[in-house]
Amino acid sequence: MIKCITFDLDDTLWAVDPVVKAANQTLFDWLYENAPLFHQQFTLRDLGTLRQQALAAEPEISYSVTRIRKAVLKLGLTQAGYPEQQVAELSDAAFDVFLRARQNVVFFEHALKALADLKTAGYQLGAITNGNADIHSTGLSSYLDFQFSADHVGVEKPDAKIFTAMLNHTKLKPENVIHIGDNPQHDVLGAKSAGLWGVWVNLYQQPWRENVAPDATVTSLDQLVGAVDKIAACKRARL
Repeated sequence: MIKCITFDLDDTLWAVDPVVKAANQTLFDWLYENAPLFHQQFTLRDLGTLRQQALAAEPEISYSVTRIRKAVLKLGLTQAGYPEQQVAELSDAAFDVFLRARQNVVFFEHALKALADLKTAGYQLGAITNGNADIHSTGLSSYLDFQFSADHVGVEKPDAKIFTAMLNHTKLKPENVIHIGDNPQHDVLGAKSAGLWGVWVNLYQQPWRENVAPDATVTSLDQLVGAVDKIAACKRARL
């Protein structure tokens, strides 16, 4: 029996690129006022170079977008000439500004309706994300019961450990859970390799290029309830 449905967040329930673009602009506006040396030396385009440098220095943080972002800010502020104590203070404040702005998402059409319908149907709902969107700050806490992120678990999808953390929390078997997401490797194959059912959100109708097929594919979020119903019926038929 299907008892729980988990969702990826970025590019599954909303488009992430415009969110991060706007959050980066908010960050740079704040840096202009509060860290002018940084703003004088770097542009938005330099964030990619700083990210490469930060990851080269600390490859162990690659699973965490939060740790990467903080490392980028510290590196940039240091290169801009700020002393160590000020780097720590400014980087913490700047990250908080970015993180708040990063929660300003615009949901895809039918996203909230699908969540509401699945909640009403009696499923436990949760999020499993590699990003640092927060279900409370994005307005999802009335729909989703829990969240697991790469930042907190210490690994990112498709690592089975993040799915196992969810299973331990819900006390469910893998076959009782459907995971829904847009990324073929991180979401669908990651979920299926952990024993879950995997639904591919393919809003842009891209070809499937992996050897293992998803259990269902939706090209619009108003198809989610039907996809879950089919998998639930399939599961019952196997019993």
